Amino acid sequence: MKIKLLAIGKTDDKNLIQLINTYEKRLKHYVKFELDIIPDLKNSKNLSENQQKEKEGDLILSKLQPTDELVLLDDKGKHFTSIEFSQYLQKKMNSGIKQLVFVIGGPYGFSEAVYNKAKGKVSLSKMTFSHQMIRLFVVEQIYRGFTILRNEPYHHE
Repeated sequence: MKIKLLAIGKTDDKNLIQLINTYEKRLKHYVKFELDIIPDLKNSKNLSENQQKEKEGDLILSKLQPTDELVLLDDKGKHFTSIEFSQYLQKKMNSGIKQLVFVIGGPYGFSEAVYNKAKGKVSLSKMTFSHQMIRLFVVEQIYRGFTILRNEPYHHE
């Protein structure tokens, strides 16, 4: 299985970029992983919330293959402990899907078309974080999940 993380907009903070790259490199020991950044929409100030969600939704859907399983990172999604998330990853691997795609949406969330295509929603916290920080948290949690599955000493319970 391959895991892809799709995100809208670039990360500006060099420290976050460095940390994300660190976990991306670590992840490559466990799974094929790709971070795919969809550029920010141009002239988004001239678009309504719905128009922005629709345009971002079209870009997200254009990045998917027919066999991909889409999971949204959404504040209304399922909450997991790190161990439960590792078990979730294991179930996905066991199911035989080719590519699991996690998506971090834009500032207003996802379009209806993206919600309809998604097979699930995951929430990382009840708190709100910047979209740039969520990228780091997702990559780190995927890495943590694989270390848990391998009984490696990264995670402490």
